[in-house]
Amino acid sequence: MSTAPPWTAFANERLANEGFRRGGGRAAVIDLLDAQECALSAQEIEDQLKAGTRKVGRATVYRVIDELVDLGLLGRVELGDGIARFERVFPEGAHHHHHFVCSNCEKLVPFEDEELERVLRRVARREGLVMESHEVTLRGRCPDCS
Repeated sequence: MSTAPPWTAFANERLANEGFRRGGGRAAVIDLLDAQECALSAQEIEDQLKAGTRKVGRATVYRVIDELVDLGLLGRVELGDGIARFERVFPEGAHHHHHFVCSNCEKLVPFEDEELERVLRRVARREGLVMESHEVTLRGRCPDCS
């Protein structure tokens, strides 16, 4: 696992450098995202904030998501179900994972695999490609649904 500083510190530094002030709604969204293991939809972000002690309006959630995506702090994850999910983007090399999606319960499970990363780099080199990014999504049944 990475020993990089929390994503919150990275995001807040980037926001400050871009002239954004630290607001209560933005801070709540950032703190929630930093505590997540994987991607969330805007609705899931809103629902989790409503269930907690920090109430943040829908417009604020969407505005903050847009700001974070525009600054490259959040990435959009498309899993083919028509729902955009968002997950933290770390400084280069600090963190990277892929996704397993349960075809039954739709649970999203992140996974890391250095051997898979080596294979992808090797394939790119063999094909003469310059790989800038990649996404791997596995689909099947999770242990609870097997």
